[in-house]
Amino acid sequence: AVATSHPFDTMLALKNAVARPSVRAQAKKGTARTGTTRTGGAPAGDALWLPAIERPEWLDGSLPGDRGFDPLGLAKPSEQVLIGVDENDINAPKNLKGMVESIVTAQSDIVEPTPFAPYSEVFGIQRFRENELIHGRWAMLACLGVFVAEGTTGVSWYSAGKVELDGSVYAGFTLPFNMTQLLWIEAILVGGAEVYRNSELDPERRLYPGGPFDPLGFASDEQDPEKVFNLKTAEIKHGRLAMVAFLGFAVQAAANEGAGAFDSAIKFANSL
Repeated sequence: AVATSHPFDTMLALKNAVARPSVRAQAKKGTARTGTTRTGGAPAGDALWLPAIERPEWLDGSLPGDRGFDPLGLAKPSEQVLIGVDENDINAPKNLKGMVESIVTAQSDIVEPTPFAPYSEVFGIQRFRENELIHGRWAMLACLGVFVAEGTTGVSWYSAGKVELDGSVYAGFTLPFNMTQLLWIEAILVGGAEVYRNSELDPERRLYPGGPFDPLGFASDEQDPEKVFNLKTAEIKHGRLAMVAFLGFAVQAAANEGAGAFDSAIKFANSL
């Protein structure tokens, strides 16, 4: 016998199927990335870098300062396609090519004990976040150094290297080092710090080592996780602003014949 159903029962079943999302879709929506994350992924009413756009799947809003900005898809998890071996039977009338056997998605958060290439995935989101944070911290120090150095010496940051060739002077004090010695000191100190940092295999501690680098305990384990997350978000935002600011310093110096930050600002004010 063939089972039949009333048309009203069929319409009710279709309505219930549309009204209830699948369990798989709900689980995918609630996933969170490893590392410094906000539990549950992106919150409701998520702020994106551009209005009326959709957040990429690989940027779930769990990282500090994540606004879904990846227009080129550089941080999209790479996929490797495994192709079977081609047939090689000389007696067969036709040899078929190998077919796709499987597609493997790379794990981007694996850190290996290699000094200068620790991440197994070159275009992984964790590696991009580490590079962005480190460059942002350097940019913040550089912008502060530009204002302090120009304010105390009166020498443009763009011309500071030329002045050092005549003798190492800082804030009016003569330093007992020549340019070659200063370059070696910088290479040893910065290179040693990078080797020490790359010896850490924990992705979280590579970004936020804590200890002596957090003397006031702002991001310690005793602090509220939400407060720590907000502090990390503020840091990455200031780092991004500093990188854009230093790019502006370089453009101003190139357009104003080597003028520093203060001189460029004065020229801009006089032009108004």
